[in-house]
Amino acid sequence: MRITTTDAAYFLDSGSYHLTVSRTDPSAELEGWTTLSLIASVHPHGGRDETYETLPPVLALRGDTAVFDVQQRSTAWETKTVRLTCTPETIALEVRVEGAGVLGDVTLLGGRAVLRTGAAGTFRSGVHALGVFSPAPAHPVQVVRPAAAAVALTAVGDASPGRLHAVFSPPPLVLAFCKEQPDGATTVPGGPWLGASVRAGIPDLTFTEVTYEPLDGGALLRLDYEGHTEVRGAWTSPAVVLRTAESPWEAISHHRADLVAHGLAPEGPVGERHAWWSEPIFCGWGAQCARADGVSPVELSRQDLYDGWLARLEEHGIVPGTIVIDDRWQLAYGDPWPDEVKWPDLRAWIAGRHARGQRVLLWWRAWSAEGLPAEECVTDAGGRAVAADPSNPAYRRRITAVMERLLGDLGADGFKIDFTQRSPSGSHLKSYGSTWGFALLHELLAALYAAAKRVRPDALMVTHTPHPAFADVSDMVRLNDVLELDARGEPVPVVDQLRYRHEVVRRALPHHLVDTDQWPMPGRAEWLAYAQAQPAYGVPALYYAEAVDNSGEEITAADLNSVASWWWPAR
Repeated sequence: MRITTTDAAYFLDSGSYHLTVSRTDPSAELEGWTTLSLIASVHPHGGRDETYETLPPVLALRGDTAVFDVQQRSTAWETKTVRLTCTPETIALEVRVEGAGVLGDVTLLGGRAVLRTGAAGTFRSGVHALGVFSPAPAHPVQVVRPAAAAVALTAVGDASPGRLHAVFSPPPLVLAFCKEQPDGATTVPGGPWLGASVRAGIPDLTFTEVTYEPLDGGALLRLDYEGHTEVRGAWTSPAVVLRTAESPWEAISHHRADLVAHGLAPEGPVGERHAWWSEPIFCGWGAQCARADGVSPVELSRQDLYDGWLARLEEHGIVPGTIVIDDRWQLAYGDPWPDEVKWPDLRAWIAGRHARGQRVLLWWRAWSAEGLPAEECVTDAGGRAVAADPSNPAYRRRITAVMERLLGDLGADGFKIDFTQRSPSGSHLKSYGSTWGFALLHELLAALYAAAKRVRPDALMVTHTPHPAFADVSDMVRLNDVLELDARGEPVPVVDQLRYRHEVVRRALPHHLVDTDQWPMPGRAEWLAYAQAQPAYGVPALYYAEAVDNSGEEITAADLNSVASWWWPAR
């Protein structure tokens, strides 16, 4: 680490990057990549944090680490300091405030200020890249988008316009920037790349999303705390860690390694892996959708239909080791018990599958308040139950009882946990505890995971949460629903999406199994291509038995014979 000082700036050569930290204005130039704004805003809920004076940076050397502190006068806090911590490989930027308040949102790499020059308003970091990679599948599909396009990394979303970006919820909180113009929905340009990741463990992940907000050649990052994190005394934000990489995949690996090195994510496997977890899966959701003709697919989660589908598959050599009973086998999502009209004797059905050497997972809708008393839920301003509240001891006791019912009494083998993207979001919402955002989602999954493992240590818990800090609440990560179109309205090959998502999960959670999913498929040919590719990318999952729902094309005996040969080639 070599540092040269002049009256105007500090010049730092780490061997991996060159950084010039101005001594006259709140900025730093990362050569070839970005002009970093050293202004940040920690907005209190219902107010604004505006900087009205910045002091020159103060440099402290600690071995091979250089720390630059930029003190700022704030309209909202007693003190505010933006810190740049430079190691030979990384640059970490964070903001520290002192005072009292409740966090609204926090902006890093930019914020609101009135400078001595008279310039005022929102300041942003300059972006010298052409493309930005997102690890969060979104619609339209564009893995690397123009650097002038926004990105949301979130646990809040659905299929509504502008909200279909929580297929992974949460994804790894890392972006990567490249110097080539992106071309194609899933094409990844060559290097070099610059990774920008959020360094925070579960206790500090009390925001609901991170958004990359570009405008006119500049950008900042916004962390939305929604008025649920209280500051009394000193508070330090998560750090944005910048590091060069050969590819966006390496940037994800760097993100995970950084969290592990700081004790913010598990280093290795967190539990025993059981052999049956790796067996091919049949999930009935696609078959339910293909059968739906004038009725909702959820009406077709029925014992007789599942028996018929499984019998047809077995006729053609497909005997899945794991069966997922999908939406809606239960009477109420929030306090689930079998609907006996659809599943007259689920206990006996599961026992029959066990006798055939198969395991059974039950689909679980995360966050659902259906069937729960409002006292065990996150509620809105009118007292209406919005979501189950894992911070509430009464709800956690309910989870314990439900796990004893479903895994103990019924004999189920685990859960496919879905809809984690329905995390509660809103500054007016009320919960029992103070946890919020990604941390509250982790608390929900931790309660489910611990309660399930107490009843059945080999219970398989499948989620779609490929953030490294969520390694301890999941055994297998599902790649989730396949999307359809790119930004030009053209179909995106489903196998390309499979490869992209698998690589994100493999880099973020290298010790976890991958459920390759399989729904929805645009047509028979694409379904066959996807099925043939699946074994190379994780645990293959079959969603169809009779027809492909989107196209209505029949699945033939020859098709099923092909799947059997691809998935069990030694037979």
